[in-house]
Amino acid sequence: MNKIIVGLGEILWDVFPERKILGGAPANFAYHVSQFGFNGYALSAIGNDLLGKEVLRSLEEKNLNYLIETTDYPTGTVQVTLSDKGVPEYEICENVAWDNIPFTNRTENLAKNTSAVCFGSLAQRSTKSRETIRKFLKTVPSGCLKIFDINLRQQFYTKSVVEESLQLANVLKINDDEIKIIGELFDWESFNEQEIGRKLLTQYDFEIVILTKGTEGSFVFEPEGVSYCPTLQVPVADTVGAGDSFTAAFVAAYLHGKPIAEAHQLAVEVSAYVCRQHGAMPKLADAHTELFRKTP
Repeated sequence: MNKIIVGLGEILWDVFPERKILGGAPANFAYHVSQFGFNGYALSAIGNDLLGKEVLRSLEEKNLNYLIETTDYPTGTVQVTLSDKGVPEYEICENVAWDNIPFTNRTENLAKNTSAVCFGSLAQRSTKSRETIRKFLKTVPSGCLKIFDINLRQQFYTKSVVEESLQLANVLKINDDEIKIIGELFDWESFNEQEIGRKLLTQYDFEIVILTKGTEGSFVFEPEGVSYCPTLQVPVADTVGAGDSFTAAFVAAYLHGKPIAEAHQLAVEVSAYVCRQHGAMPKLADAHTELFRKTP
């Protein structure tokens, strides 16, 4: 399909003692949605350094379109260290390239032709990237699907950033840990997760609110009702990028006009498949990606 779908925000390397893996939720989303035949784009920024060149090389190997500006700041990294018990600890480096994504003429032209865009809160921790994200969202066509994958990380969010992003989006993706934080931020602690999901749906006039709960299943709230799907039990290699693949699969099916329940089921199956693979950007199974290829 020729519809342009953009993952807007951070792109980075997860750096382990023995290896590094390309990451960033928006890029993961763009890659997965491109596997369903859409014109996926990763929109971010890199440094004029070796890590930046490796980002571009990796995206080209994956045949993923990108609009990646080169800045005077270093390419983003997350330092991952493991405790004696193997528990990972993360240090998300600050003042890096994706904190300084510029809004250029190329960015504006891409926005004007975008059918769906996925963004989060992490890349809005800095003024520069936050302004670019806001400009992009205000430039897209009126019918554009604007997915806020809230993606709360460490201390890198504020209530005002979250609230303004909720107002700019028409679809929300949130997980069980994040919905608890939202309950605390908005003084909704007396409500359970499903009640908060419905409150978000009505208060911000969303088309859809997606709530994922790990092994406990997932909910999709819409004005007409709610869809629930249990999580498929599979042997897990790692869960990196599973949520991004869930969002991408759901959005792909939704844009193809599939019913909510069908889009939800596909998202569950795709995220379970990704959990069985290593890394955030595995090639999906043909059984998943061929579902829409015969669609006119």
